Amino acid sequence: MARIRRPLADQTAVHDQVYEAIRQALITGRIAPGKGVSLRSLAAELGVSPMPVRDAVRRLVAERALAINPANKRLSVPSLTAGRLEQLSLARLWVEPELAARAVTRAAANSDASLVRQLQAIDADVDEALRLGDVDRYMTANHAFHFALYERAGAEVLLAMAGGLWLQVGPFMRVVFGRVGADGLVADRHAEAIEALRARDPDGARRAIAADLSEGMDKMRAAVEAGNGAPHEASP
Repeated sequence: MARIRRPLADQTAVHDQVYEAIRQALITGRIAPGKGVSLRSLAAELGVSPMPVRDAVRRLVAERALAINPANKRLSVPSLTAGRLEQLSLARLWVEPELAARAVTRAAANSDASLVRQLQAIDADVDEALRLGDVDRYMTANHAFHFALYERAGAEVLLAMAGGLWLQVGPFMRVVFGRVGADGLVADRHAEAIEALRARDPDGARRAIAADLSEGMDKMRAAVEAGNGAPHEASP
């Protein structure tokens, strides 16, 4: 497992910090599918006692982002079957384009030009990560782009749903990056989404994000069909 982050400070909010650190590691794929990890190793990685890690893991298991092997109590990302991938694809296509459309409508109503500048800066980081083949940077910037847009929608229920879906697909996005490389990911639709935002076109943003998701999930589907999306848990 790649290092999650530097050790956490001893603060009263340490439980929330641990949860957010592990959550971000899942979203950006730093906890790889099929690689078993232990509570003790996560605690050592974060520089905390096992107790807040146990609490965070309990929450993430409930969110279907992690699974516990009953035989050895090790944690892993649940395997991505074709059926589960289909459900995740449908859910993302229901929720995320709607968030994008609402964000554009809300930004237009408020005459908010700052979102365009923010998304352009993040997308430049995505492009640079692709140019360098930097998977960590790409995963972080790609997530930042989508959620900078979605957070402007003013739709907390839908935003929470989108966050939960990214928890489940993040590790497999990283598998896809490793399989197809940077050249296979350059056809993103971020520029189209930005242009729709600039033109105050919520339907255009909806289409751009739907196309972005569909193309990414198609690559994920190909990885699953090739046997790369649902590896078995590593031996303890």
